[in-house]
Amino acid sequence: MRILLIEDDATLGAAVADQIRADGHSADWVTLLDDARAAIQASDFQLILLDLMLPDGRGIPFLRDLRASGNKVPVIILTALDQVSDRIAGLNAGADDYLVKPFDLDELSARIGSLARRAMGDPNPVLTLGTLQIDRTAKSLQRAGKPITLTAREWALFEAFLNRPGQLLSKSQLEEALYSFDDEIGSNTIEVHVSHIRKKLGKAVIVTERGMGYRLGAA
Repeated sequence: MRILLIEDDATLGAAVADQIRADGHSADWVTLLDDARAAIQASDFQLILLDLMLPDGRGIPFLRDLRASGNKVPVIILTALDQVSDRIAGLNAGADDYLVKPFDLDELSARIGSLARRAMGDPNPVLTLGTLQIDRTAKSLQRAGKPITLTAREWALFEAFLNRPGQLLSKSQLEEALYSFDDEIGSNTIEVHVSHIRKKLGKAVIVTERGMGYRLGAA
């Protein structure tokens, strides 16, 4: 999942970005609302983490404008403003969740996962795909009771397919979902990750549509 982090505090921003990447997501971190607008124009994000007090403006008007433009990307507000009125204003402006600083990074990870599942229309973290049992909260896989381990990047790629069952995803769409602006992407990176996943989960779990992309198959 590709996440846009809008946060001007260097220490917190670095910690949150590291947590996002450790969870297997892609993080684009900006410190200004103008840079956030440019990033949203350039790429599709699956989630935005939004501070409310930025050097070039306030997050609430930014969020209102985002919703007025028709953008439905889930937004979690991260802010030191802890009054009930502040929370009401944030939620009424279109936020999906509201987390007050200081917060636990593991709680943020849990909220990101929960919101992502709801946005995809399936709040249940436990899924079954053929013979696979998948726990999206624990990021764990089992087949016949035996655990299967994926790397963080492999999990992120596999989850991109889980989020869009039956849909054909092009190589560029997968790169967009997995990597941030600053990441260096090899020409065969997606192919390598797909190959590794197939070796662990079975060749049929990801189907190749030659010249078009990939889709989720059977396990």
